[in-house]
Amino acid sequence: LALSSAVACMAMIFTRSSSRLSSGLVGGKAAAMTMSPRVSSMRHCSRSDLMSVKANKGVPNSIKTSAAMVLPALVVNAAQAHHTVQGLADTAEMDGMTTVISQGIPLLVAGTLAVQFLDPEKRRQEMTAAAGGDEMASVEKYFNGEGFQRWKKIYGETDEVNKVQLDIRDGHAVTVDKVLNWLKLDGGVQGKSVCDAGCGTGSLTIPLALQGAQVSASDIAVEMTKEAQRRYQAVSEQSSLAVSPTFEAKNLEAIDGKYDVVTCLDVMIHYPSERMSSMVKHLASLSKERLIISFAPKTIYYSTLKRIGELFPGPSKATRAYLHAEADVERALNEAGWKVVRREMTATNFYFSRLLEAVPA
Repeated sequence: LALSSAVACMAMIFTRSSSRLSSGLVGGKAAAMTMSPRVSSMRHCSRSDLMSVKANKGVPNSIKTSAAMVLPALVVNAAQAHHTVQGLADTAEMDGMTTVISQGIPLLVAGTLAVQFLDPEKRRQEMTAAAGGDEMASVEKYFNGEGFQRWKKIYGETDEVNKVQLDIRDGHAVTVDKVLNWLKLDGGVQGKSVCDAGCGTGSLTIPLALQGAQVSASDIAVEMTKEAQRRYQAVSEQSSLAVSPTFEAKNLEAIDGKYDVVTCLDVMIHYPSERMSSMVKHLASLSKERLIISFAPKTIYYSTLKRIGELFPGPSKATRAYLHAEADVERALNEAGWKVVRREMTATNFYFSRLLEAVPA
């Protein structure tokens, strides 16, 4: 009850600054996204429901339900949600800020208590403690167990995924296609040695191998590499150029050797800021020609989205997720003697990935 009431207030507070979030901080990305049908559900709150809030009669069930539904949509499409919720306040002849002041303070207090109760950080700390205090060991355990089952579905072809998982699948596929296109523009990968660090279930490894690249694929979780190998074997006969990849279970720090191309997609999210720079430099040291990496960008908008998403933790979302400022990543590349020559952004409703290609300076 406390959380659902707080959500109604949070929706109003969030939308007061939504236009600024959508226009200045992320280059208008939010405004360009498609508004979820959930936002429109707020329009079904009756005038009497809204007036009961104004009259200090409590938050009716219709507003509680609608607010709980609308919050994820608000952070995805802040600009349009702003007009929706502001329109509700206007209909009820209430000034938005007056409503926040009169109703918001007690609701925010209750909401804060609820958030503390649901804070997923406690669960993550328990997982790390169970792994002997080693965060990466916790990540390895997760991706060999519950996490493997989740991401196997997301990066697979099964229809047994929800809308959020399907959105993530589509976003990741776009990032992979961008990488393949970049490599194609530079002459292709046939005969090239490629290190795919953090290969997952093989979404990039497999097409590279089918195009004739000699791929060394690794992942922190042995279950991931087994699945990637199984998927490659299922399609290997589709191309006469195919070269069987080597699959190894190892973390980024353990990768060694020299390769023409090094790729590392959507892996840095598991590395905190203080370790990101050293890992980028390590990856650069493995490559002779080019390094392609992707990461979740750290902006106010994406940080807000991440934090709100953590209010609804599922049992399979148990590892920390770290965002990185693009300037910090590029600085690490520059310090390693590399320069960025291409950059792209993939942004769907629930998948955000900044893609950089770097070459020796």
